[in-house]
Amino acid sequence: MGFYDIIEKYKAFDFENYCNSIKNEDIINSLNKTKLNDMDFLNIISNKAEKYIEIMAKKSMDITRQYFGRTISLYTPMYISNYCTNRCIYCGFNKDNKIKRAKLTLEEIEKEAIEIAKTGLKHLLVLTGEADTEKDFIYLKDSIKLLSNYFPSISIEVFPMDTDKYIELKKLGVDGLTVYQETYNKELYEKVHLAGKKRDYHYRLDTPERGAIAGFRQVSIGTLFGLGETIKEAFFSGLHLRYLMDNYLDTEFSISLPRINDAEGGFKPNDPMRDKKFVQIMTAYRIFANRAGINISTREKQEFRDNIMKLGVTKMSADSKTDVGGHTKVDNSTKQFEISDNRNVEEMVHSIESQNYQAIYKDWIWESGEIR
Repeated sequence: MGFYDIIEKYKAFDFENYCNSIKNEDIINSLNKTKLNDMDFLNIISNKAEKYIEIMAKKSMDITRQYFGRTISLYTPMYISNYCTNRCIYCGFNKDNKIKRAKLTLEEIEKEAIEIAKTGLKHLLVLTGEADTEKDFIYLKDSIKLLSNYFPSISIEVFPMDTDKYIELKKLGVDGLTVYQETYNKELYEKVHLAGKKRDYHYRLDTPERGAIAGFRQVSIGTLFGLGETIKEAFFSGLHLRYLMDNYLDTEFSISLPRINDAEGGFKPNDPMRDKKFVQIMTAYRIFANRAGINISTREKQEFRDNIMKLGVTKMSADSKTDVGGHTKVDNSTKQFEISDNRNVEEMVHSIESQNYQAIYKDWIWESGEIR
């Protein structure tokens, strides 16, 4: 059974009626379990469970230390292109938006790599718009070949591909994949993705599995909070995470909680997620999927990121830029969205260490094609 079958299973489920019927003892019973089922997970992300957030935070912190210790892995994004063939109404890279389009040359990419490598970071996230012609794939391969000379761990957040192309990229040095479903509501998905390959709901939904089948070391998923109904989106993204963890045991899976930020086109969130709800859902992910990574990006404000660091987070971005070539030049006209935490790597490390945590630059060794 694929994950879409699980979504279909809950198609007629009355979320509102169920959540209204949840009792305090239901939430307490769910929190006391060591392995939660689907309804337990729904219990602890429900609005009625908000008053148990301190208990959830404590449990999440304990579980995280058990599986990950007191460590936070660091990475930084590198945008190499913002050309896109999709029309996503919430995204700054929407092909209809009148923004400056840019695409780094290999020489410019190397300059970016040299600048980032000076910080000591070993984990790089390469991003592009979702222009997915064969020419774009060749450009991506050439870029990865170059970047692999500077970074032992490269993840991609680009256009979804077939498994055979992921296998090609893995051979060149890519070991991670990030792909957000954006919304698990199929009807809403079609309304916010007006044109382009991204309009194919099922193809995108299956992308994390293709990455795992290709042999990527780690795969990260998430829903874009602000598009659909918060509770439902959190529920299905949590179930998606656990489905992947249960079916692809050789891959490390993680989840992000991106919230819509300002972007070209003026899109406003349909259901903005409050900070308290963010913490509740984040800790619920940890309680529901103990071994999963939890990534927090610079979409979130500095103070908020510092406050939640110990509650379940395992990976954070630093020195983030969302403009093409942003590490060596600043051109705000190419940004995908506004970031909220502008700290560089040194400042992030100081913040992590001030809370008695260790900042991790590299958490594995690649030797002769094997991870040790």
